[in-house]
Amino acid sequence: MSILIKDTTREERKRIVQESLGGAAGGCDEAMAGMEDMYDDYIEGKKELKEINMEYRARFVVGGDGPDRSSCNFY
Repeated sequence: MSILIKDTTREERKRIVQESLGGAAGGCDEAMAGMEDMYDDYIEGKKELKEINMEYRARFVVGGDGPDRSSCNFY
């Protein structure tokens, strides 16, 4: 199954993101909301997942802003 924008509907992309992040939040709703918001451009068909993930990693490496996970005791 392809997850590319051209091969999916908005509803499918939303489900893909929700299912992908479902176990990642570890029961912390605030972190989940921040991570899900990060993928809005994918859900809306503006950017592929690969682009979003690459941008996130670049911000992380250089110390830019990303989803706040401190409320879940990750740090």
